[in-house]
Amino acid sequence: MRLFCLVARSNSFSAVAKSEGVSQAFVSKRIAALEQALQVRLFQRTTRTVNLTQEGEAILLRVQKILEDVEEMSDVAACAQTVPRGLLRIASSTGFGRNRLAPALSELMLLYPTLSVDLELLDRPVDLIGEGFDLDIRVGGQHQPSLIARVLARNYRVLCASPDYLATRGVPECLEDLAQHRCIPIRERDQPFGQWRMIGPNGVETVKVSAAMSSNNGEIVHQWGLKGHGIFLRSVWDVGGDLQSGLLVRVLPEYRQDADVAAIYPHRLSNSARLRVCVQFLMDWFAKNTNQI
Repeated sequence: MRLFCLVARSNSFSAVAKSEGVSQAFVSKRIAALEQALQVRLFQRTTRTVNLTQEGEAILLRVQKILEDVEEMSDVAACAQTVPRGLLRIASSTGFGRNRLAPALSELMLLYPTLSVDLELLDRPVDLIGEGFDLDIRVGGQHQPSLIARVLARNYRVLCASPDYLATRGVPECLEDLAQHRCIPIRERDQPFGQWRMIGPNGVETVKVSAAMSSNNGEIVHQWGLKGHGIFLRSVWDVGGDLQSGLLVRVLPEYRQDADVAAIYPHRLSNSARLRVCVQFLMDWFAKNTNQI
């Protein structure tokens, strides 16, 4: 059933086989066995695509509920134990996930070796329930009312540029001046593209900026900013070192954009022992490692 859900999400037998470390034939045989047991065809297969049948879509909803019930049963058992067990599927953005979250999860696994962690880095919005994630570590952004959010660390974004860029193009004196500058907006997760919503002396203000260059990856935007291609907006955890060293200069320092680091998870996992341990550990870890934000 778990393999069935994975194939349904990815629409690919080969992708699931690769991610699970098994052969494509193994995945295909397991799906065929499930189809035989249920006496129904779950997927329409062609040489290029794998798509759920109408019956497959209906069964997927039931299978997901069964797997959730099994997870809940495991959590009930784990609550009676002192050691949490089970798999946590975690999503996060590329830059924060690689540079900040991964070291924290490494320490979590050393402390709780009976846990398993699958970390996926995605620079796009994540459908927690639809994609089967237990936890999404987000930097800023909004979340659906059906999800629970726990702040792990306070964070904000600042406007930056290289000294060379400012020497050549001039220093903006007010937020409206950004419209006349070369800017590097980012298409990152659920942030509106090309609109920077800032908090400043006059409260919340929004400015529309033109894109000299753009990317969906924050690390690339950071690199382009260091090379003098324009003004960009990044979290202090990302650019703090460059601001201190002088490689970057903060532009319009009276403005910022709040972007706290939060753990987002579905209500159905609110009683999960492994999730509770993970979130609490991350809160404590970031509190002790303030230089990591």
